[in-house]
This record gives sequence, structure tokens and C-alpha cells, in this order.
Amino acid sequence: MSVGPSAAAARRPALPALTAPADRPFGVYIHVPFCATRCGYCDFNTYTPAELGAGGATPDGWLTALRAELQMAAAHLGEPPPVSTVFVGGGTPSLLGAAGLARVLDAVRADFTLTPDAEITTESNPESTSPRFFAGLRAAGYTRVSLGMQSTAPHVLRALDRVHSPGRAVDAAREARAEGFDHVNLDLIYGTPGETDDDLLRSADAAVEAGVDHVSGYALIVEDGTALARRVRRGEIARPDDDVHARRYELLDRRLTDAGFTWYEVSNWSRPDGECRHNLGYWDGGQWWGAGPGAHGYVDATRWWNVKHPNAYAATLETGALPVADLEAIDAETSHVEEVMLKTRLRTGLPAATLSARERERAAVAVADGLLRADGQSFVLTDRGRLLADAVVRDLLT
Repeated sequence: MSVGPSAAAARRPALPALTAPADRPFGVYIHVPFCATRCGYCDFNTYTPAELGAGGATPDGWLTALRAELQMAAAHLGEPPPVSTVFVGGGTPSLLGAAGLARVLDAVRADFTLTPDAEITTESNPESTSPRFFAGLRAAGYTRVSLGMQSTAPHVLRALDRVHSPGRAVDAAREARAEGFDHVNLDLIYGTPGETDDDLLRSADAAVEAGVDHVSGYALIVEDGTALARRVRRGEIARPDDDVHARRYELLDRRLTDAGFTWYEVSNWSRPDGECRHNLGYWDGGQWWGAGPGAHGYVDATRWWNVKHPNAYAATLETGALPVADLEAIDAETSHVEEVMLKTRLRTGLPAATLSARERERAAVAVADGLLRADGQSFVLTDRGRLLADAVVRDLLT
């Protein structure tokens, strides 16, 4: 059923004319807002069937709206730049199945030109994958898969409200490799209440033994409004401990380093040539169009974000307007702050030339304190500095 323009839609800001710089990588991010269940720690813009209710958004309706947004995006960019990376995230993209994800990629190709070596990634829940699923992804043109593993410890998965069995993520990674994926990532979460050092080490070992070329490791954060936050507030489980987080990070880093992985961003490790190029675009000055409910985009010193609810997203596009909820112009000062924040997290480091004289003085103090090291013309976090990366950035910008 067609939904007419609303007063809220009429108040939404319009994107200015945008021109993507030719000297920066350009990516497309696609947000799939559907999940079978909601994990207790998750505050992402996702919706279960129960939350959408009868008559709510469906995958087919979402895909129709997505095609409309991508067509408008290409027209808005005038001369769409070649796309070097595509990342389908969520939510649970694998709920669409291989055929649905092929249609998503077809929608991107309909209005954008992908470079011959484009990296094309989809996130997947291990429980909604199979050898046939991975074979279908390969046939569609996907080059990289990211799987939510979190842990191999059953009690940790229960605490996180994860529904996949402890060994399923490892099996899925092996299936993806067997179907021809050279680039497979497993996500780990550390610091869950009830987790032990050995739990994390066993999870890291399982990831390595699965033959993947990329591992992401994230400290558990208690986000307001989540089921986990309510359990912590009621005293049912303890709030994650910062000292435990630091020790677990060191354990994970040591185990992955011993296995031949190298950190290239504070929370990401890869084997040679296994870095996620799409995410590097976020951290290292790339630009991208974010499509889908709640997706964020950044082009030509403008950042914007879409309306969150899938129904409102589709309704706005039916009016012929881009589904922009709000936007901001990124001035030189904000751009500088973000460059320092993001590049400090990279193993390639923060170029000294980007810093003011005062900031270089602060960097010298961090070097003396053992938090940064000078590496050619850049400043790079030390092992200890990675544990305190946010504080290092704050001190640099003071």
C-alpha cells in the first residue's frame, strides 16, 4: 500500500549536491534491519518479526525500497565514483539467503560500477548459513564473509543471548573456506560476565584453527536500553570490568600474534592481505554511501543518517525523497579531530604532519610515557597504548 508524505517527511533535510573526491576510496554500505531474535547486548538498528508486527516491513519490501534509494543515490552523486568496497551489514543479512543477498548485490550493480578488484562483504549469523549458502554467495560475486562467533563457551553464549551452538561458527568458517572464500572473519566478544581467561583462549584457538584470515575482538559494552543493561541494573550479572577487559585484550593479542596474525586496527587482526578494506575506508579517509534504515553515509564533507524504522524508510522513498533523517556539515576542525581519533587506532599510525605544533608536543609526551612510538613520520600506538587508545587521543587533542 502506498504511503503518502507526512509532516515529518516534509521536515526532513535535503542532502546538498555531493561530489565524491576522486582520490579517495568509495564504498557502499547496505543495512539489513532484520534479525530472528535480539541478542541481549545489542543496541543496533534491528527488528525481529515480533517487533515489526503484522503488516510490518518484509525483506521483499525492504529490497524494493533499497533499490529506490540506490537509484536516487547514483543520481544525486551525478557522476557516481567507482565502488571499491561493498559491505552488507545488519542485523542478520544471512536471513535473506544467498538468493536474497545476490539480489542486494544486483541492486548495487544496477546503479554503480564496481572496480574489478572490489571487496564485497556480507555479515552472516552462523546458524543461517550452510555450504549451499556460501556457494551461492560466491556465485553472486561476494569475496568476503564475516561471521558472528562471540565465543565457543556455552555459558558465555547464553549470557549474550546468542542462539548458535558453540561450534557452529567454526564449522561455518570452514564451510566458507571450502566453497572458495579466501577472506573470512570471525568476531569475538571478550569480558562477558562469567567468562574466564581460558574461555577466551579456547575461542581464539578455535578461530585460528578454522583457517580464517581475519579476527575482530571487541570488549563487551553495556549499552543503555538493552536487555543486558537491565540485567546489570537488577544485579543479576556483574558489570564488565575494565581491568578484566585489558587483560583479555592482551591475551587475545598474544595468542593471535603467535598464530601469525598482525593487528592493523586496535580491535582487528589479520593475516597478510586479509585486512577489511571497507572498514579501512572508514578509518583512513574513505567515503561511502550508506543505504538502508538507519545507515550513515559520508561524502564531500557531509555526513548524514537515514530514518531508522524500516516502515518509515520505505514510506519516505515512496514519496520520491531520500530517507535522510538528519545531516551535518563536517568543518575543518571536526575533520581534524576525527582524523586524529581514527588514524591513531591504525597500525600505520597518525602522520605527524597532520598535527599542530601543540599536538606534536603532546605526542612527544605520549612517546615518553610509552603510549606512542615514533615510526618514521608517524606516531604509532605501543602495546600499552592500545589499551589506552581513547585516553591517548584525548590527550593529543587537549
